[in-house]
Amino acid sequence: MSILTSTFSGLSAALANQLDNIPVTSTKTPAAATEDWLLHPSGKIAHLTKSANGKELMLSNGLIQRSWRITPDAATVSFDNLMTGSSILRGVKPEAILEFDGRKYGIGGLDGQPDYAYLRPEWLDAMTANPNSFHFTGFETGPTLERFAWKRKFGTNKLAWPPAGTALTLKFEAPAGDLKGVTVQIHYEMFDNIPLITKWITIRNDSGRPVRLNTFINELLALVEYDSNVERPGHWEHPDMLVESDYEFIGMDPNSANKTTFWEPDPQYTTQVNYRLETPCLLHSKPPIGPNQLIPDKGTFETFRTHELVYDSSDRERKSLETRRFYRTIAPWVAENPILMHARSADPKAVRLAIDQCAEVGFEMVILSFGSGFDIENTDPAYRDQIKDLVAYANSKNIELGGYSLLASRRVDDENDAINPKTGKHGDAIFGESPCLCSKWGEGYFTKLYSFIQETGLGILEHDGSYPGDVCASTVHPGHEGLEDSQWKQWKKITDFYHWCRGRGVYLNVPDWYFLSGSSKTGMGYREVNWSLPRERQIILARQNIFDGTWSKTPSMGWMFVPLVEYQGGGDSATLEPLHEHLEYYEKHLMQNFMAGVQACYRGPRLFDTDNTKAVVKKWVDFYKKHRAILESDVIHLRRPDGRDYDGLLHVNSTLGESGLAILYNPLHETIKKTITLPLYYTGLKDSALIQTDSGKIQHIKLNNRGEAVVTITIPPLGYTYLTVKNPKV
Repeated sequence: MSILTSTFSGLSAALANQLDNIPVTSTKTPAAATEDWLLHPSGKIAHLTKSANGKELMLSNGLIQRSWRITPDAATVSFDNLMTGSSILRGVKPEAILEFDGRKYGIGGLDGQPDYAYLRPEWLDAMTANPNSFHFTGFETGPTLERFAWKRKFGTNKLAWPPAGTALTLKFEAPAGDLKGVTVQIHYEMFDNIPLITKWITIRNDSGRPVRLNTFINELLALVEYDSNVERPGHWEHPDMLVESDYEFIGMDPNSANKTTFWEPDPQYTTQVNYRLETPCLLHSKPPIGPNQLIPDKGTFETFRTHELVYDSSDRERKSLETRRFYRTIAPWVAENPILMHARSADPKAVRLAIDQCAEVGFEMVILSFGSGFDIENTDPAYRDQIKDLVAYANSKNIELGGYSLLASRRVDDENDAINPKTGKHGDAIFGESPCLCSKWGEGYFTKLYSFIQETGLGILEHDGSYPGDVCASTVHPGHEGLEDSQWKQWKKITDFYHWCRGRGVYLNVPDWYFLSGSSKTGMGYREVNWSLPRERQIILARQNIFDGTWSKTPSMGWMFVPLVEYQGGGDSATLEPLHEHLEYYEKHLMQNFMAGVQACYRGPRLFDTDNTKAVVKKWVDFYKKHRAILESDVIHLRRPDGRDYDGLLHVNSTLGESGLAILYNPLHETIKKTITLPLYYTGLKDSALIQTDSGKIQHIKLNNRGEAVVTITIPPLGYTYLTVKNPKV
């Protein structure tokens, strides 16, 4: 990498010389993407170019392009959706806003745009730098780098980490004044084969004194409005892109977990049609509070990362597919999908039984469940040796062993609980009561987890009630100063631990949206009391959970639940034990989970109680492993379960020989026979497909110009069928 310098008023000789090594963009107007990147995930390589006049740098991968003017200061001056040929940006803003010691500073940016409804290229030469902003001094470029170490497991060796792409870092220095010596680097990474760009900031303090960063705006974009209303509507539609950061907590879906994306009015946009000037078309990515961090002299600070995925369609299924590709790209550990059991007892004899049964039928993981007696906070060397021996026994049979720990949704004591800023007392936290992760107890808790995992070799942590974003007004907790820095410090505490776990290969089940920080799985659908309903009612509800959950998650990102023993009440009518007496319903759970590519928490003392039960479990494990590649691929939603007609999903993957697998269910007491249309576009097949039924019958079916196949299906009462889709030319 090369560090370059630039004068505030124009290009320096050094920067001009370095720019000679950057190729000139091939065309003045970016070429529109021609191939469907979801079907052809190759050839769309991120690269850095410069404009013909040398005044702009451009990152592009053929799907999106973002450009920065670098004189008289650095600023984003275009952001284009090459897939649709449309502009995303309508105005120039600073690259970021930082507040130091109570004063806000723009980072780069250009002033003087005459109208914020649109941005004409010829306006740029007349625009000026703001003398009070941090000013551009140079840039670096190179490959993308991993955010943290990830030790791969469970068939993920072929996934790229870090995702391939090109990085660009813009460098800025403080204006003359008290912040002299403070420098800012704004980092961008654009990735290959996906319309995705990531941004974050690092700050270096060489001022000779401590500097306090009160807050920051990590991303500031004046975007073309999606919704244009004269009056004030009840709901505004926002620009068609996913904006998400790794500063997330609570929630089992991205909307609940997203705490940093704010769509706000732009006061500079005075020609908008909304008479109150309230159109929310100014994107801010920022923390909701703080971080209020003191950066010592010679110290550094790094913000969270903001990820921006540009959609190419308003179609729900396609946007969902693009979102799922985003998670597989930026957090590839979400593809880890081990077959797991929740063992109800941590007694060594019971654990060995669970391990033995898992090994016999092909399960891959045992988690010592909540209520099992497993205690990761236990520091007794004899107890840790006991768990270490069980881990070794499990590993000898190719089984991973781990356990459950409850973190935030519990009370510790007055000294260590999070303090409500409104009352000055504990209580009224997100889950009612919660310890502060930066209290003395919190610091001790994480010390115990680190050492327990190191000493025992534990391979899985199910971390319930993970940090949900509670603030804490305490001024005596050792890990934070007060209210303003409490959220940031607690988030750092939990995510640093998760990063450490992933570097050791520890699998993370976390019922909160920590995917971008290392978690692999959360709840697919979460209504615990539903598992206390009668067995027959659980079946369709479970399929609804899977159908609905896979709009925002891949099949591997969500766990389901199977109550082998009583859970949340319900008695004998809700549970499956004795398993051989309720094998019909046990098999329905196994069948619909494995056929959806979704793993469930099979919670109980055993997976089978008779040879017949064992054979049924193994049958569905074997089915899953035979079709694992396609079952862990994307899904197309065919019809939602409603108990009135068939329902089903279609697995698709254009890179596989088995490029489609439709799973269809019949909730009725009579046979369903009907003709349906299968949308096979995302299998990548054209003209025709070979479709094989579960009975072995093969049909060569022509596809229409939308990639659809018309097929006749027959599904037995309260049963299922599946259709395998293959390329007739393979």
